[in-house]
Amino acid sequence: MNAEITAEGAVAKAAAAASAVEANENALDVTCPNCGGQGMRLIYEMTGAPVHSVLLMQSREEAQIYPQGEIRLGYCDRCGFISNVSFQPELQEYSKKYESTQAYSPTFNTFHRNLAQRLIDRYDLRGKRVVEIGCGQGEFLVLLSELGDVEGVGVDPAYDGRVTEAADDPNLTFISDFYSEKYTDYTGDFICCKMTLEHIPDTADFVRTVRRSIGDRQDVTVFFQIPSATYVLRDLAFWDIYYEHCTYFTPASLRYLFEDCGFEVLGTATEYDDQYLMIECKPAAGEHSVTQSLHAELLEKSAHDVAYFEDNVMVKRSYWRKKLNDAWADGKRTVIWGSGSKGVAFLTTLQVSDAVGYAVDINPNKHGTFMPGTGHEIVGPDFLTDYRPDLVIVMNPIYAPEIQRDLDRLGVEAELVTV
Repeated sequence: MNAEITAEGAVAKAAAAASAVEANENALDVTCPNCGGQGMRLIYEMTGAPVHSVLLMQSREEAQIYPQGEIRLGYCDRCGFISNVSFQPELQEYSKKYESTQAYSPTFNTFHRNLAQRLIDRYDLRGKRVVEIGCGQGEFLVLLSELGDVEGVGVDPAYDGRVTEAADDPNLTFISDFYSEKYTDYTGDFICCKMTLEHIPDTADFVRTVRRSIGDRQDVTVFFQIPSATYVLRDLAFWDIYYEHCTYFTPASLRYLFEDCGFEVLGTATEYDDQYLMIECKPAAGEHSVTQSLHAELLEKSAHDVAYFEDNVMVKRSYWRKKLNDAWADGKRTVIWGSGSKGVAFLTTLQVSDAVGYAVDINPNKHGTFMPGTGHEIVGPDFLTDYRPDLVIVMNPIYAPEIQRDLDRLGVEAELVTV
């Protein structure tokens, strides 16, 4: 018995030592931009990532030679934050070539409209003033104006007036620029920031800027929506890791950020099949600090999810590489449906070329353009009536029913598989 215990103890000590060595090797001399903690731990790497994945590329050559960067995700054990520690913001290009709208999808439009109506009702926004940071082409502000008669100001460097409903709305004003200190004079009853914080490397500095814009007004509500890192970690969704997204939020890190920056958190939630993480806050009255007991509970869950991701993500990558190569070897025609960031990350991470023929997208602005990195041509659904694919890989499972309806309408019989 003593010998067995001694043997088991030796094995445990060896495993602990190996784990300590690995942790030491993965330690990064990086300060967490979310909480200021010293040191992060490397949990994922990828090279050859296009530094932009939703810019319109007019030729295959332009797409294939577009600048690439390195992704090295660091995890902060103190707050649960994940960041690309190799991110270079100077490589980003937010211009008229930037095309990220989801407004051509009935599924997304239903979600977007319901979200706008819910926020209007919950915070009594009718006739109020809204500031949206990272407004894109203004689609959400248009909904708020239409449903709640709000007066809105939108700030986004890629805004160019291409959506006439936004450009012609007398209730709305748009600024084609990055949000910064110089725009803190634009105040509102409600501050909205959707799918933007994940593009910001210095998250605490950014949120503190938003807090300063509010000053001592206690009646302002703040709403942020971002991709959920929990979804990425638990689904091993390597296709949701791309260069523009330099930050990834778990519930622990998101709540920590806003409490540490002077907000009282009203609530957090996930929506859109748990793909989106949302937080609603108001300015904290007086001194306010992080709720340590709740943070510890959330942080434990984040650490568990990160460990699962580290142990299994390469297996998921190998699975998809084999599936594509086997289909190619069997002479099957394969397309991906969804040419946005997920599709670009999927193809470039797997280093796919001939095994996938085309990328399909319902956004007509993308038809005839090419995927950054691999150079796959983007086509519309009607193209499939002649191409007749055998396998259609859906880059976002929430759109599978919508895509199946399109395939049925076109008379295309193909195996539909979601990532």
